[in-house]
Amino acid sequence: MTVINHYNVFRFDWRVFRWTQAVIFTIEEINNDPALLPNISLGYRILNSCDSPTNALRAALTLASGTEEADVTSHCPPAVTAVIAEAGSTQSIAVAGIFGTFHVPVVRDTIICFMIHFSTCACLSDRTKYPTFFRTIPSDFYLAKALAALVKHFGWQWIGAIQSDNDFGRNGILAFKEKVEKFGVCIAFVASVLRTYTRDKFLEVVEIIKQSSVKVILAFAAEGDFYPLMQEIVNQNITGIQWISCVAWITAPRPSTPEIYTAFGGTVGFVMQKMAIPKLKQFLTSINPYTDPHAPFMRDFWENMVGCTPILPGNTGTEATLKRCTGNETFMNSEHDFFDVTELRGTYNVYKAVYAIAHALHQLLCLNLSEMQHKEVKSLQRVNFTNNFGAEVYFDENGDPPANYEIINWQLINGKVHHVTLGNLTFAANGDYKLSIEEEKIVWRTGKTVPTSVCSNVCPVGTRKAQIQGKPICCFDCVPCAEGTIANSTGTDCTPCPKEYWSNERKDECIPRTIEFLKYHEPMGIALTFVSLLGASVSLATMVVFVHNKETPVMKASNFELSSLLLFSLFLCFLCPLTFLGKPTVWSCMLRHTAFGVTFALCISCVLGKTIVVVTAFKATFPGNKVAGKFGHAQQRIIVCSCTFFQVVICALWLTSNPPYPHMLFTSSNNMIVLECNTGSEFAFYAVLGYIGVLAIICLILAFMARKLPDNFNEAKLITFSLLIFCAVWITFIPAYISSPGKFTVAVEIFAILSSAFGLLSSIFAPKCYIIFLKPEKNTKKHIMGKTIN
Repeated sequence: MTVINHYNVFRFDWRVFRWTQAVIFTIEEINNDPALLPNISLGYRILNSCDSPTNALRAALTLASGTEEADVTSHCPPAVTAVIAEAGSTQSIAVAGIFGTFHVPVVRDTIICFMIHFSTCACLSDRTKYPTFFRTIPSDFYLAKALAALVKHFGWQWIGAIQSDNDFGRNGILAFKEKVEKFGVCIAFVASVLRTYTRDKFLEVVEIIKQSSVKVILAFAAEGDFYPLMQEIVNQNITGIQWISCVAWITAPRPSTPEIYTAFGGTVGFVMQKMAIPKLKQFLTSINPYTDPHAPFMRDFWENMVGCTPILPGNTGTEATLKRCTGNETFMNSEHDFFDVTELRGTYNVYKAVYAIAHALHQLLCLNLSEMQHKEVKSLQRVNFTNNFGAEVYFDENGDPPANYEIINWQLINGKVHHVTLGNLTFAANGDYKLSIEEEKIVWRTGKTVPTSVCSNVCPVGTRKAQIQGKPICCFDCVPCAEGTIANSTGTDCTPCPKEYWSNERKDECIPRTIEFLKYHEPMGIALTFVSLLGASVSLATMVVFVHNKETPVMKASNFELSSLLLFSLFLCFLCPLTFLGKPTVWSCMLRHTAFGVTFALCISCVLGKTIVVVTAFKATFPGNKVAGKFGHAQQRIIVCSCTFFQVVICALWLTSNPPYPHMLFTSSNNMIVLECNTGSEFAFYAVLGYIGVLAIICLILAFMARKLPDNFNEAKLITFSLLIFCAVWITFIPAYISSPGKFTVAVEIFAILSSAFGLLSSIFAPKCYIIFLKPEKNTKKHIMGKTIN
């Protein structure tokens, strides 16, 4: 068994050293277990990659070729059985690519991205490229889903991202973006960091953070890559940012200091589940360079932990830069974090990796280890066991373990940064997850309130989002809802109100529309009612005058019977507008149109009768003309009744086929519902109007023919003038009726009725009343006949 670890050549990493010691401890524990691999002892080789993909690849090639290297701590078989490989994804891709060719199992040793780069890249689950790769940590596919679930849970929609400039960081952020964009989350920026970058590049990232409006930033980076940026952020006193971490740096010792906490306090993130390995502490505290002087990196470890240089065989200490050790130093009472085995995460995964290899080998006890063929890698795929701590260890078809995470929060307790577990996220086999968080215990960067991070604030009620061109979907303006639409909750689109409702001024509630119709009690209704009743009163008064003076020459010359019938029809015409006022109903709609049609047909029929009488009367003065004698009262009644009856038939057909009915006219521009009478049959409506128009034109033609009759009392001229007024009114009525909105349409129709009625009343009867009341001397037979008295 071979371990490739990534000690940094510039500083001693005691956490990685503990991983190597965990490998040794676990191998010894397995070798001492008679039930596991009986009569077989495991050995190990430890190679240092210096956290470099190049060195990791060189070590892999060395192992694959069988070339011997230093630091061999036990006698291993010539062929390497399994490799617990490099902790970084970039390095592991190189190592897994080499060993995949030789079908040597490679088992990742630590959790996702704990202290430095970890092999969590989802690409490593590709069995076609890496058929022998296994890991005891979930891939970034699950971490991305976990981080996206956290962002969605707290409603963060505008976040920044910082990635390690390598396979781990780039693939992780890419997977994260694919997940959160489904929730409508926008990534404001993606900045890259790497431990080998110059300070200027880190300052560029700091400037991006300072200029951005984001309040939540995800750092998907290894601790070694991210720590220089953390120092620059602290130096420039950039606070108020809520940081989200993958497991790469959130529990790392180096950044977990009160100094870094000033800018990164309240950080939340995911880590693998922790486990305590009590027996490991005794093993770690028993490390002694004098008893095991050839152990890998023993001198470096001792100098960093104890602060002195041990005098080992072959080492006189003359090159030492520290004081010489006395040989009495011990770790038995040390409180260094290196010896804390109560909350192991990465070390626990190393422990599981070694045991997984041992159980796979145990399944092959019937085979000669030196004769293992390529197909034996499947034994790792079939591993499924429960370890000493009750945890089940197995791999899926891609070589990945089950995905379970704990949620960690940075809290400062008694002057020391603590990684407090406040929840967990568990994935089911079908990919569903269950997120559990103790939100009330989280310490945020903003205190106890959950921080918000949005590009644009949620639109208030009564407004909707309006996308800003060239900006992400999370950046928008809030514009008021259009008329007739509302948004009664924040952050929602405007929805149209039901037809009978309209939006209020705030556009947050639908209120009933105002039903509009011409009412009796409103000013316009009062005015029209007054004029209508005035016209009806004048008609009655004129009729009384005619009855009282029916024996006078003027009345006899005016055909008293037709004049009385005409006055009665005008009386009805003046009352007809009253049916147009008030709330339309089924009966009022039928009445108003039919009453209008019949009364005006009666009126014009009477005028037609009078016109014919006038024409025939004066035609009778010609010798041999007997038309006047044949056109008596009976014929006059027949003309009036027949003309009116024809209109009655039209109206009856209209009412029986498709009668008028109340209709609500919904307008899209105001909050009114115009309650009007729909004509039902447009053809019938225009037939009624057309018939009245035909009668009026016939009357006008006949009256025009009689215009040259004697001047003293030429009723034909009066009829001609009245009909000219009538036609002018109804010709102008058509465009006014079409263009008038709402209740004004009814007002225009009433105005046309009253105007035409007053035109007929004043033109035909005013001259007669003038002679009766003001010029009684002209009310003589001689004057009417046009004869003068000497």
